[in-house]
Amino acid sequence: MKELYSGNAAIAQGALEAGVTLAAGYPGTPSTEILENIAKNKEIYCEWAPNEKVALEVGIGSSLAGARTLVTMKHVGVNVAADPLMTFAYTGVNGGLVLISADDPGMHSSQNEQDNRYFAKFAKIPILEPSDSQEAKDMVRQGLELSELMDIPVMLRITTRVAHSQTLVAAGEPVQREVRNYQKDAKKNLMVPAFARMRRIDLDQRLEKLRDYSESTPVNKVELQDKKVGVITSGISYQYVKELLPNTSIFKIGMSNPLPMGKIKEFAAAVDKLYVVEELEPFMEEQLQIEGIDLVGKELFPATGEFTPELLRQKFIQAGELASDSTEQSFDDLPPVPGRPPVLCPGCPHRGVFYTLKKLKLMVTGDIGCYTLGGLPPLEGIDSCVCMGASIGMAHGAEKAVPELRGRTVAVIGDSTFMHSGITGLLNVVYNQGNSTVIIVDNRTTAMTGHQDHPATGRNLMGEKAPEVDLEVLCRAIGVKRVKVVDPLDLEQLKDTVKTEVADPGPSVIIARRPCALLSKEPEGPAIEVDADTCEGCKACLRLSCPAISVTDDKAHVDPNTCNGCGVCMQVCKFGAMVKGGNANA
Repeated sequence: MKELYSGNAAIAQGALEAGVTLAAGYPGTPSTEILENIAKNKEIYCEWAPNEKVALEVGIGSSLAGARTLVTMKHVGVNVAADPLMTFAYTGVNGGLVLISADDPGMHSSQNEQDNRYFAKFAKIPILEPSDSQEAKDMVRQGLELSELMDIPVMLRITTRVAHSQTLVAAGEPVQREVRNYQKDAKKNLMVPAFARMRRIDLDQRLEKLRDYSESTPVNKVELQDKKVGVITSGISYQYVKELLPNTSIFKIGMSNPLPMGKIKEFAAAVDKLYVVEELEPFMEEQLQIEGIDLVGKELFPATGEFTPELLRQKFIQAGELASDSTEQSFDDLPPVPGRPPVLCPGCPHRGVFYTLKKLKLMVTGDIGCYTLGGLPPLEGIDSCVCMGASIGMAHGAEKAVPELRGRTVAVIGDSTFMHSGITGLLNVVYNQGNSTVIIVDNRTTAMTGHQDHPATGRNLMGEKAPEVDLEVLCRAIGVKRVKVVDPLDLEQLKDTVKTEVADPGPSVIIARRPCALLSKEPEGPAIEVDADTCEGCKACLRLSCPAISVTDDKAHVDPNTCNGCGVCMQVCKFGAMVKGGNANA
């Protein structure tokens, strides 16, 4: 019997069926639900690591000990894990290891849209690319078997559309979970230069075997039909091409590194015109062009953004492969949809932080998390966002390079991101005698990816109680002498603390602690009401960017069904027009 599975849920099912013993990762859209689904089944040990590098290192230990292992992360997480990954390709595996890279074409929830097929090529490891949930499930097992067969980690690359779309999946019976014997082998696993040189040669030999495997594996399959046009494609793009050109010859690439170049040349010779349809970079196209294969690729299909059926339909019409249907209404003819930019939730404890920082006119280096929204109008309280943990190093660098910025710069980082990679940045500020003030917006969770736990929440992925990192003690242990805890909903206390800390020399940490408004089903208090007679229509409350507040007929209005009752707007209103009302959710 078949059931609907998302790609992420299917990968979790695949891990169960393939005999995975350990799964580790760090939450990041679009990969997060893989481990959350695995955690529902107690047969597989799973954990959130503080960051992706640690997750892969845990996975490497599991693999070398002989257990089948799954490690999950989003595409930018592989950047963090690249150090162990590159050398793990040298050592190889004992138990099979599959690394999930969840790429995000279109940047639905990411700061870039890098194409991690290049990471696999860089590391000289194989990469599998499913086009639906059934393949996502099946490729977990295939990847583990390939990993053990070729003594190499395997990357399973999914994209946002495959991760979150639901397709039918036939579940299978789990294989018997077995752990291979562990044997000491320094020449294989101890990468001192003398041994690493030998493993470097061995890695190229394994890559040659993988080329032969790529030519014969059924995941690279030719669907030969009308030979006037041929399309080479992979992943979700295969589904779109199949829908748009049902009678066209298609070479579906399921293993994109190394490419089955022999079979591709045969396919190219069999069709009159060849297209390469791949999201993001011309990964396959460039390799085919080096081999002298004539094709149409990125001159027609964009190298940025996520592909959609409509986009590809227009491109194939442009190329003359599809007829334009004049009876269809073009999307260009439809009225524009009003913009709905993302905003912080009602009652979000971050809101007061960014409102205050904007008023203080500070340079604010930011980080990855919900609070990045604090940089958008009208809050405009954050100036930069680069990668996990970057805020602290950036603030330190700015102040060291431009002395005039000392006392005018703060770094803002979330509690989960601080655990991920902020600790070392703060250590660097102390060690190099910096003056940076770091604000840890501690909402007691990893909120942006759906409220996952981390080392400072007191609970792990398996739902067990865990030791809770004390952020104040940790910061003092690093060497920060001034550590203050404030309530971010108390704007006066927050403003006074920030002004004091940025003015005093030396590093300091402000922990703005208040749980995420979505962690509790209960509001902070009664919904706020507006005294229309007192309201002057100044619209100062709108600067909070709270979705519960609007203005009608030059008077502020608070939606009682949306208001969390946090009371920040009462502190902003100079005329006392905002007052506590009845219970919004009574």
